[in-house]
Amino acid sequence: MPLRIPSAPATAEQSVRTALHPGTARTPVPAHLLGEPPRLVLPLPLHRLTPVSSLTEPPRAGLTGWRFLLERDGRTVGAAETAFTADGWEFSHFLEGPFIASTERAVRLAEALPTPYQPRLLSIPELYMLTLWLHADLEAEPTAGDPLPDDLLVPLAPAPPGIAADRPVRTDALLPLVTSRVAPLGLAS
Repeated sequence: MPLRIPSAPATAEQSVRTALHPGTARTPVPAHLLGEPPRLVLPLPLHRLTPVSSLTEPPRAGLTGWRFLLERDGRTVGAAETAFTADGWEFSHFLEGPFIASTERAVRLAEALPTPYQPRLLSIPELYMLTLWLHADLEAEPTAGDPLPDDLLVPLAPAPPGIAADRPVRTDALLPLVTSRVAPLGLAS
């Protein structure tokens, strides 16, 4: 089923477009992105799992930005991320590396699932882990909300040891494992 891709705020998108122009950018544009600007595709809200304070509380997530894949000639050539500041949405940085190709694989896998989802990204910095978060509530505001038990998480490669990448797992099965790994020492016992 098709995914319900959310629309990014226009100012977030514009901040990336501005950053792709060497004369206006505060951050150097990577050499492979110079020339004809790449297209911004697959805008995904990026959420961060909040630090664990109790093993019995449900997981919480907070919006940290928007990530866009950058495409040229039908091929993904990188990604760009924005962050929300006191002045609104601003370009944060360009990305390269394995999470980009893994994001594409996870999205293709999600599109083949029988149930439609709203895609998001969920970062778990304590484990250096990023997942494609397939939110079951299609009408939800993409910038708000927490992982629901019947949502799916697709860990992106490289995933931490003991967690399979590129395989959808229900939130209520994966997050307790993740939570136990990032719980403060006093909570783990």
